[in-house]
Amino acid sequence: MRAEQKNKALGQVGEPRSVRTELLENLLDGGVVPVVAPIAVGDDGASYNVNADTMAGAIATALQARCLLLLTDVAGVLDGEGTLLPSLTLADVSRLVDEGVVSGGMIPKLETATSAASGGVGSAVVMDGRVPHCSLVHFFGEGGVGTAVVGGD
Repeated sequence: MRAEQKNKALGQVGEPRSVRTELLENLLDGGVVPVVAPIAVGDDGASYNVNADTMAGAIATALQARCLLLLTDVAGVLDGEGTLLPSLTLADVSRLVDEGVVSGGMIPKLETATSAASGGVGSAVVMDGRVPHCSLVHFFGEGGVGTAVVGGD
């Protein structure tokens, strides 16, 4: 992955600029699930720390994944009354952020989710990682775990 420095005041922190998918595709085609450290190289040859969710979103978008799972320690995206919202469109996300319903650490997760969903990933799910086997429950259970962000309005 290539990165550009995000903000000089933050030091060696970068934003993904491009993903070289060939190695990842070869590993996946060979039945290997790669574990990717959120480190990328800049044009200057320096290594940059990249937010793990942001990197995962960039990789999912580059690979045109069907789904991106973003784990967190809350149930998902909640409405103003604290009720879980199981699915959101890109317009819903924008509205919830603008209204201040979504704040704090959920904003960067939703930025990654909306970027992935608008970039061709089928859905991006902000998922409660405290739920045992949450990804299996999401894909094979009777209901989803967390909040799915889907492209389109």
